[in-house]
Amino acid sequence: MIRLSVLLFFWSVAAQAEVLVASRIIPANSIISADDIQLRDVASAGGVADPDQIVGMEARKALFAGRPILLADVGNPAVVERNQIIQLVFSRFGLVIKTEGRAMDRAAPGEMIRVMNLESRSLVTAKIDNAGVAYVLQ
Repeated sequence: MIRLSVLLFFWSVAAQAEVLVASRIIPANSIISADDIQLRDVASAGGVADPDQIVGMEARKALFAGRPILLADVGNPAVVERNQIIQLVFSRFGLVIKTEGRAMDRAAPGEMIRVMNLESRSLVTAKIDNAGVAYVLQ
């Protein structure tokens, strides 16, 4: 029983490894540059070691100096801001309807957000493309 508890203790301790940490406080929704990160040997579970995975991404939450950066903490940069007027497209059976809508959330390409149709004032769920156009889901 003692062996098991000692084994579990050492197994639960995070291993020292070189991971990327923020070199300064990076506010949420900021694009991360190479100057914002550095490699350090710290105890981390799930930290990112490859700068190419982080540079150019957007911080989804505030990243604090000296703390490891996780993949869940970053994402693709947003192309649509909350309350922005965007093109809303509905396409079905060859019929295409285009109108304006108001984005209810921030979104990066490929993300799903709620958009208010400005004509009918109804909320629809749409997928954002690279140009910031919202395509209504079927």
